[in-house]
Amino acid sequence: MEFKPGLEGVVAVKTALSKVDGEAGRLLFRGYEADELARQHQFEEAVHLLWYGTMPTDAERRKLTEKLKENREVPERIVTLIKELPEDMEMMAVLRTCISALGYETSWPPAPEEAIRITAVTPTILTYRYRMLNNQEIVQPNNELDHVANYLYMLRGKTPKEDHVEALNAYFILTAEHGLNAATFTSRVITSTQSDMYSAVSGAIGAMKGPLHGGAPSGVMDMLDEIGSIDNVEPWIRKKLENDEKLMGFGHRVYKTMDPRSEALRDITSKMSENDAWLALAKHVEEKAIELLEEYKPGRRLYTNVEFYAAAIFRSIDFPEPLFTATFTASRVAGWCAHIMEQGNNNRIFRPLATYTGDE
Repeated sequence: MEFKPGLEGVVAVKTALSKVDGEAGRLLFRGYEADELARQHQFEEAVHLLWYGTMPTDAERRKLTEKLKENREVPERIVTLIKELPEDMEMMAVLRTCISALGYETSWPPAPEEAIRITAVTPTILTYRYRMLNNQEIVQPNNELDHVANYLYMLRGKTPKEDHVEALNAYFILTAEHGLNAATFTSRVITSTQSDMYSAVSGAIGAMKGPLHGGAPSGVMDMLDEIGSIDNVEPWIRKKLENDEKLMGFGHRVYKTMDPRSEALRDITSKMSENDAWLALAKHVEEKAIELLEEYKPGRRLYTNVEFYAAAIFRSIDFPEPLFTATFTASRVAGWCAHIMEQGNNNRIFRPLATYTGDE
């Protein structure tokens, strides 16, 4: 049997949830183009599509929205836990710990009610922790607001701007699901043992926490800040490529053309920030970097990935850097829960082989 490091190219599951077409630059959620969902729909609608298999009717959308609102509160014991965890404990570790602590009443197979609970409560945990660390009063959920708007409200303590909600809503949809990546695979492996959804999501958070997976737009922000001006773009990029250094926000393990998520975020950000100098710099960097990457690395087909324009989204809405990866996770829990339920409904425990290389 052929050994495939990292299981690269190995088909491990069959799924109806999403298709990542790297050659064509397409991402489908149950047959729907993800970038079109991000432009035209709300996060709750994309979640319904992933969990229940159909785009919701108005009544179904309202029902799911209300259920998410009803599950935003965290028990007092979790609030105490958030307060008591060490101040230098990073946000992803806090989220992993709190989700695990919530999961003492579970079911098999995993049920949508658990998915609703985990998805609804994640922004609450993140905003409570962030405001505590910054000596700010905790903001309670506002049940007049939908999921993404409420996240911004709880973070800042005031009603968010509509264009900020639109931008973050698009980001949440585009990052909610993305095939059998490391964290999603982790969630399915844990589920395959007939463990519970809270354990599977906690494990997925642990995988997302790793710097090779979760990533963050902060590296793109640092790069653009270092470049500084349009005049400096070409010499800066050439120097990096000549030193064989990585350009943050370019290249993807799967996509061999433009990441469709990046395109959608670019379009949405452009509408919000037509006269934004930082965004103009980002667009120029994108164009020049793609040109020079083809010059220095011909045939590699390296383009902007979702992190590049996620940086633009976060910069445009003035989002705090310590929450970047955790916010990515707040959207991706919806996809994890969909995979966990799909695994539970047609389960077989994962048991791959290992090639022994030790002494006989």
